Amino acid sequence: MKRILTITICLFALTFGLMGQSDIETGSCTSITVGKNASTDGSTMTSHTCDSDFRTWLTMEPSITYQKGDMEPVYKGKLHTDLPWDIRRVTEAGKIPAPEKTYKFLNTAYPCMNEKQLAMGETTVEGRPELVNPAGMFQIEELQRIALQRCSTAREAIKLMGQLAQEYGYGDWAECLTIIDKNEVWHFEIAGSGPGEPSALWAAQRVPDDHVSVSANITRIGRIDWDNPDYFMYSSDLRERSKKLGYWDGKSEYVFHKVVDGRKPFSIREFFILNALAPSLNLSYDAEELPFSVKPDQKVSPEMITALFRSTYEGTEYDMVKDLTVDFKRRVWNPYDNSVTVTDEKVTPVSPFMSNEIRTLLNHLKPDVVKNLRTIAVIRCSYSSVMQARNWLPDEIGGVTYFSYDIPAQSPRIPIYAGIDQIHPAFQICGQHEYRPDAAVWAYRETNRISTIDWDKTREILETEIMALEEKMFKTGAMVEAEAAALIAAGEDKKAEELITRHTNDFASLTMQRWQELKEKFWMIFVRSM
Repeated sequence: MKRILTITICLFALTFGLMGQSDIETGSCTSITVGKNASTDGSTMTSHTCDSDFRTWLTMEPSITYQKGDMEPVYKGKLHTDLPWDIRRVTEAGKIPAPEKTYKFLNTAYPCMNEKQLAMGETTVEGRPELVNPAGMFQIEELQRIALQRCSTAREAIKLMGQLAQEYGYGDWAECLTIIDKNEVWHFEIAGSGPGEPSALWAAQRVPDDHVSVSANITRIGRIDWDNPDYFMYSSDLRERSKKLGYWDGKSEYVFHKVVDGRKPFSIREFFILNALAPSLNLSYDAEELPFSVKPDQKVSPEMITALFRSTYEGTEYDMVKDLTVDFKRRVWNPYDNSVTVTDEKVTPVSPFMSNEIRTLLNHLKPDVVKNLRTIAVIRCSYSSVMQARNWLPDEIGGVTYFSYDIPAQSPRIPIYAGIDQIHPAFQICGQHEYRPDAAVWAYRETNRISTIDWDKTREILETEIMALEEKMFKTGAMVEAEAAALIAAGEDKKAEELITRHTNDFASLTMQRWQELKEKFWMIFVRSM
């Protein structure tokens, strides 16, 4: 069987001289975007890997109606809560005027999609530490929440988040949000403007409709075309503040990433993904910059994004376990006739998701046998999501988030439609701070960790299940969407909501159950084979 991590896009992706890079990327989160004319079906796409220990509970937050004059609280600390109503680590940062009514949205650690098919991916780009303003009211996840509650397009969201950050202050590290609506794709990058008065430095750049882009913990927006509002948006005092802060002389060409960050504006993940999707461009890792976005050599599907999220650079010289393959005589005993079958095999028993201790041990035994490069799929991933907006479908089913817990290379995904009523109860419980068998994340995490005891024995089993469930997700999803669309056209909105809610939660139950069955199977594999 051809292994899923060695799909074509991964085989040709890394044809560059990278081994001179000695620093290890430790940043969190990867986001890939796709314009509507770059996708296989005319949809827009964004995505997010939450590669940190942030909360894993998620909810469908309902629409709220406010009274005139109401104020809405803004919070800090929600990333480490255990339940939707947990406020032990939460503080109120301030209040802003409430809207008349809000939209329903999918509330993940970094809120990701609302009922109007507006969706966001996120990556922390850090930026210059001296730009952080702790007194700023807004953290990035609260800007996302407010925008998803109040906006229906990417441009509206960017304008609102920028205005709020400038008026009330941005108090987080520099961030990038990859934002889609039913027609457009944008990068929104924001940083503080240092301690003192509330403000922010921000810019947004549109991804051309026939392009793809990536953000992976490094600022990507470069030169700003000040007179091209169709492709650029920015804070009203961006140039003035940049000059005042000393990061721009007011004479040279203005480059946003040089102002807010100062680092080379890409690293291995950006290069790998762009090169994988557009190998004909012959991009060079030695370049000072990569294109902000590229036209892919072939149209991109959600399946291609999920495949990239599984990547550990396998099949290239940058695969960290490539030197851990050994010749092995496999002996299998048949208890019924007491015979023993011996086969000669090449095995790689260690997974790319090994602990730091194991990596250190292996490199102690043989220096540099394991190259520690920041892969796309990492063991510290809390969850990942691929969001799709489809303008030819009703909003309730046109917007869908393909959601997965734990390591993207080891877990199945479930479809969460923008119009569902509520998510499976097990998905509403965080499993980050303690072992909780009632938290959905542990249904997948237990199996995934056991599988790494001997990756060679479990990998094909796990990957076969992932591919089978992913195929089922897209095939059954198409049928459910057709039925829901017919119900909506007939004015049966409530029945459509019930249908897609049931489908989402049934698929969640199916995947959790299957991963529990695999856990039992893996224990039987390892019980006598250690």
